Amino acid sequence: MNNSGKVITALVIGAAVGAVLGVLFAPDKGSETRKRINEEGKKMSDAIKNKFNEMKEKMNAVKDDMEQQAEDFA
Repeated sequence: MNNSGKVITALVIGAAVGAVLGVLFAPDKGSETRKRINEEGKKMSDAIKNKFNEMKEKMNAVKDDMEQQAEDFA
């Protein structure tokens, strides 16, 4: 993984942790807090899935490029 990928991943994780901590320390009722945690968890899950899919697409593109270069070389 390159440096920009690591930075983006760290930012996503940091934002998710910050959001959860913010919800936990907010002065709301328990049911409201649980609802917010659930919503934030779904957002985090979607963000992680999107990041994984982006990285997977990049890796496939690199693989395809390498295969093409190998064919051209042979």
